[in-house]
Amino acid sequence: MEIDQWRREYLRGGLNRGDLKDDPVHQFEQWLQEVVETDLSDPSCMSLASVDSEGQPSQRIVLLKGYDARGFAFYTNLKSHKARDIEQNPQVSLLFPWQSVERQVIVYGRAERLTREEAESYFHSRPRESQLAAWASHQSDAIESRDKLEERFEEMKARFGEGEVPLPEFWGGYRVVHQAVEFWQGRASRLHDRFIYRRQDDDSWQIERLSP
Repeated sequence: MEIDQWRREYLRGGLNRGDLKDDPVHQFEQWLQEVVETDLSDPSCMSLASVDSEGQPSQRIVLLKGYDARGFAFYTNLKSHKARDIEQNPQVSLLFPWQSVERQVIVYGRAERLTREEAESYFHSRPRESQLAAWASHQSDAIESRDKLEERFEEMKARFGEGEVPLPEFWGGYRVVHQAVEFWQGRASRLHDRFIYRRQDDDSWQIERLSP
């Protein structure tokens, strides 16, 4: 079968206005818990879209590491491609592609740097090898070989020995302060359910149904 003929119906359920919580974070929390209960692999994976100073968009998968009324948090090398984009243009979007349950969540907002204290707390909760890898990798820079990367990793192991691995100055995180959040539920005949929460001036939320 040709790729343009690949298709299936979405029949797992629907989404009605009466199903929705008043706050998008509470709605996200409910959906995330339901996804976790399905044993979906990597439910915290999200695609982060950013735009550079020349208007070129890019995307990559990152892991959600916290969420609350303030926004959605993730961590990264602060000299990476994504971080450079954010420093130039903090407007980003996140996509949670929960296709096995025929759902998507899109977050639109502004990325703000997390405090060093927040980054320090999370960094030291990571496995030691991940901490060492943060030191070894000059994320997004060209590198001559895999051997060179592994050599740097061994150098970091020797450098820090059995002692605490400090937080690198070039490593931290961002919180995406959500201004709009869309919830998408697949339906038969491509008549999908879509609802978007939009933040109002008083920080309340307006909810609208969108055409599929």
